[in-house]
Amino acid sequence: MSRRRRAEKREIIPDAKFGDTTVSKFMNSVMMDGKKSVAERIVYGALDMIEQKTGNDPVKAFHDAVQNVKPNLEVRSRRVGGATYQVPIEVRSDRAQALAFRWIIQQARNRGENTMTERLSGELLDAANNRGAAVKKREDTHRMAEANRAFSHYRW
Repeated sequence: MSRRRRAEKREIIPDAKFGDTTVSKFMNSVMMDGKKSVAERIVYGALDMIEQKTGNDPVKAFHDAVQNVKPNLEVRSRRVGGATYQVPIEVRSDRAQALAFRWIIQQARNRGENTMTERLSGELLDAANNRGAAVKKREDTHRMAEANRAFSHYRW
């Protein structure tokens, strides 16, 4: 952590097709080894697949999926007098979005479909319908925070 000053947030340029900054951030999270064109192809392909399957607006489905995966609480380790406690804390909105992106992409990569486009579209559809592995991850995180609610007075 820097001792000088807080790093300023960079401005995210909206994506070319939908003009949405959230889709652009998600694309940057999907990107590996700086290959943005590959990430664009994967994300746009997944959104096209969602549109074909549902017939609805794919960006709305994407936003619903992200909203359903965003956690409200998480646990952080806190060392007090030689013991380590899992202390539940509320999640900031930017971190919640980053965690949602990370969980959706991670679970999509673990799916069994053939291409990443198919996996991502399937995971986004599942998340939009409040099911799937990414939503389960959020539920597990909330359950863990609820179980450790007794240690919430150690919050810092």
